[in-house]
Amino acid sequence: MRILIAGGGLSGLSLAAHLAARPEPLGSITVVDDASRPITQAGWASWSDSPGLLDVAVSRTFDRFRVHVGGRERIVDLGAYRYRFVRGDDFAAAVGRMTSRHGGFTFHSGHVSDIRQAGQGAEVLVDGEAMYANWVFDSVLGLEPPRADAWLIFRGWHVRTAAPAFDPAIPTLFDFRTAQSRAASFLYVLPRGPQEALVEHTSFASTRSHGVAYVKEQRYALGEYLSGVLGIRDCTVGREESGSLPLSAHAVDRRRGSVLTIGTKAGMVKASTGYAFERIQTDSAAIARSLATLGHPFDLPKSPHRYRVFDAALLDVITRDPAQLERVFATLFDRSSAEPVLRFLDEASSVAQEGRLLAGLPPSLYRAVARRHR
Repeated sequence: MRILIAGGGLSGLSLAAHLAARPEPLGSITVVDDASRPITQAGWASWSDSPGLLDVAVSRTFDRFRVHVGGRERIVDLGAYRYRFVRGDDFAAAVGRMTSRHGGFTFHSGHVSDIRQAGQGAEVLVDGEAMYANWVFDSVLGLEPPRADAWLIFRGWHVRTAAPAFDPAIPTLFDFRTAQSRAASFLYVLPRGPQEALVEHTSFASTRSHGVAYVKEQRYALGEYLSGVLGIRDCTVGREESGSLPLSAHAVDRRRGSVLTIGTKAGMVKASTGYAFERIQTDSAAIARSLATLGHPFDLPKSPHRYRVFDAALLDVITRDPAQLERVFATLFDRSSAEPVLRFLDEASSVAQEGRLLAGLPPSLYRAVARRHR
């Protein structure tokens, strides 16, 4: 059996790792990547309540986080969960070790321009030449993407301060002490030490970009947060990173013949949070299990529809009225443990648990849910 993974980013390498971890022989596996987006410069944060295959790549782990919402600051315990950060270079090294021990992997440098069905398998056009495989996993091209319900727009500064300014044991997941007039926005702080942190401005917006003016506003908001909110007067910005992610609560058509879309193009970004790392790990494990035990990669779990309804309703409400996001978060995190919220966001909660969790949310959210059920 020949397997080809188009793209060597987070989703492609995650699938490679999970395939390498299977005890069953799976044949030859080729990963094709053009190095246009070096994974070593990336990083991902996620939460999980259980050990994972790639925990060896985790560089920082937290059992609490800080929120500042509704004019009040709280330190929230994660319960059974842990919040983890993975650096791209550590992740790539861990996957490299796993695949080298397996022996059936080839990493090919090249640009994927087309993927098409060919007999019982598929052909991938790489730098103008066709490569055949029985199964192709596509993180590069994808099918027609679903309509975006909103956009997650972020801009972050890697900051170093002259004096200790950050608590290295507690990240700030969201701090709403920033302007909300243009879009629902908050600040995120991931500490690397007492004098180093990633400080990120994040917005849930109705459109992909607000242009040069919005970039200036984001930079101003970052500067104002550091000096006016955190009281940091002397610091340097080592690197700026930015991006925008489409958020969609619609189901994605992932399969075409012998090709399966994976990663963000397969809808792995959670629409109400923008997180994808753990969802990609879960999906990769399911694909590898299906392929090894059933001979095809399509026996994948489906998310209950009610979670998509809530995601769509939340995005509808906060893009219409940005101030509603803070009110929703104030209700959800008004508790000593974040475990019930994280379990809900992981789509692993019961209906009864959700009823207790969501009681007291703004009426506009319930109206939006009702509209989605019509």
